[in-house]
Amino acid sequence: MPGLLSSPVCLTVIWFLSWSLRPSRAQIWTDEVSGVQYGRLESNVTLACGKSQIRIPVVWHLNHSSALPWHKVTSDGALVLLHVDHSAQGNYSCYDNRGLLLHSVKLRLGHPPGLLSISCQVPNHTHVRCSWVDSVKTFLPAKYNASFRGSGQEWRPCVLDVARKHCDVDHPAFWQTIHTLRITETNGLGSETTYVRFKLHELLKPDPPESVLVKELEGYPKRLIVSWNFPSSWPLHDAFPLVFHIRYRPLGSIYWSEIYSEESQVVIFDALAGHLHHVQVRARDEVNSETQWSEWSPLLSAMPWEVHTTPEPAEEPLPEEEYPNLFFPFNTKPETSTAKSHNPVLEDEGNLGLVILLVLFSLVILTTVLSLIFVVWVRQRRRDHVTKQELTSMVKMKSMPI
Repeated sequence: MPGLLSSPVCLTVIWFLSWSLRPSRAQIWTDEVSGVQYGRLESNVTLACGKSQIRIPVVWHLNHSSALPWHKVTSDGALVLLHVDHSAQGNYSCYDNRGLLLHSVKLRLGHPPGLLSISCQVPNHTHVRCSWVDSVKTFLPAKYNASFRGSGQEWRPCVLDVARKHCDVDHPAFWQTIHTLRITETNGLGSETTYVRFKLHELLKPDPPESVLVKELEGYPKRLIVSWNFPSSWPLHDAFPLVFHIRYRPLGSIYWSEIYSEESQVVIFDALAGHLHHVQVRARDEVNSETQWSEWSPLLSAMPWEVHTTPEPAEEPLPEEEYPNLFFPFNTKPETSTAKSHNPVLEDEGNLGLVILLVLFSLVILTTVLSLIFVVWVRQRRRDHVTKQELTSMVKMKSMPI
């Protein structure tokens, strides 16, 4: 027998068979291994055991374990996973009855994309930033494509930052009435495109003023100086001016006084002496009233100047030649403030008027009471007089002879 196996004929046959079978085995080992397969959660997912049409018994493993989720195996060796959830994700491998690896695939489960929730911010006339939030949690890696255009214009790219989920457009066509943004999300299970239309001038909202400073004015216990800088994101100050809204109130008050100014500093003339004040500033595009106000600057606290060694000096108008910078460009018009300044003279006059009204009212009441008493007295006298006459008549009648 050993001589037969070592004969030239048998060796030739064995060599031929090994040569003919090697390519097919190599084909199964290399080309039949795929990458990633995507499946939808809560649905049935089918995993094929390679592309070979040979129906042979196979064994499936998940992450090198024979324990599989709820499943069935078809006659051609495909694995059907039923109503999959996240626990069914992993690396699947199929083997023949001799333990030879036939095919392997990584299964990722999730959902196809849904419509996006998109919002856009316009901090100045030269920049638009749009961000989005997924309405569907897909659990799968996604790619995004975004573009932007004005009415009747060509689509232009919106520069993406996928990690932060926003995109930017520089120098948009602000003169166009309507603008459109489209964002397409794509993952292994499909794609979805979301469109949103808006008006840039209605979304224009500057950032809050920066470096806001509130300080006292020495020698003047009812004044505060408020100054600030333009937002750093608003570069074109001259071409696109801003209007500023200043509000202030004494600590503990619920009512704000307000000033509007086109300059970057103002003087408050009606601060409450000896009281801490809260001050805030916000900004808006001056030209277009349909734009939005910025958020308020952080709340600042300051107290007017106080004298500690001598009585409070009477306030006098500041001469322009001594303090030119405090009168211009400050907004010093008293009508810009909605709060009434405290005036002791007016308060004393008001109290005197109230006393006079009370005295007059008392006199009217007293006169009315005296008039009523007099009327009652007169009527009583008339009744007494009539009764006396009646008695006199009766006496006379009795004295007459019958």
